[in-house]
Amino acid sequence: MADFAGAFLQSLGLIFGGDAELWAIVAISLKVSLTAVAFACLIGMPIGAWIAVGRFRGRRGLIVAVNALMGLPPVVVGLVVYLMLSNSGPLGVLQLLYTPSAMILAQFILVTPIVAALTRQVVETLNDEYADQLRSLGVSRLRSVPALLWDGRFALTTAVLAGFGRAIAEVGAVMIVGGNINHVTRVMTTTIALETSKGNLSLALALGTILILMAFTVNAAVALLDSASRRVIHV
Repeated sequence: MADFAGAFLQSLGLIFGGDAELWAIVAISLKVSLTAVAFACLIGMPIGAWIAVGRFRGRRGLIVAVNALMGLPPVVVGLVVYLMLSNSGPLGVLQLLYTPSAMILAQFILVTPIVAALTRQVVETLNDEYADQLRSLGVSRLRSVPALLWDGRFALTTAVLAGFGRAIAEVGAVMIVGGNINHVTRVMTTTIALETSKGNLSLALALGTILILMAFTVNAAVALLDSASRRVIHV
């Protein structure tokens, strides 16, 4: 118990003392995860909105598939990306394995279905509410997408935060494709796993504390945005 207390106090010292190694790891984590989420939103939101407003054969099956992909096993995604980027893989010529780009690709694959599925739910609800009004104004289904996305911006921000929460906490996929290289691909989750195995609990606890604070911040932001969206609806 005394060892844990000592390690926890040391971890607080690392956080508030501005430890260079600690904050460099946090910076790499944020860079990788935020980039992956940004690309996931650029691809996932249009896909989700298209599924929401579209009426085509196989739509129900596509919805089921996108929802199922939200539960993709991270280690399987990591394995697939590894095989694609390895020297013998189809993208091996790009030499991206064990780089931040490979980690971004793995997180992008994991986050995109989450963003697409949540966007589909939001846009479909709004489309059901405003469809008759939009059709009466001569607005086609596809042309109504920007208006629906703007109207659902608060709820869609929740989808972005959910995607970020998934990305920042990922460990299996990024460890496989990133290699956990110090000052290059070592992020918070992989460092926690490594330092715990080495017995360096102070650094592991410091990074764990930051991850927990990020989780609380994301959930608080989701709650505030949900409250704001409800107020807008009732105005």
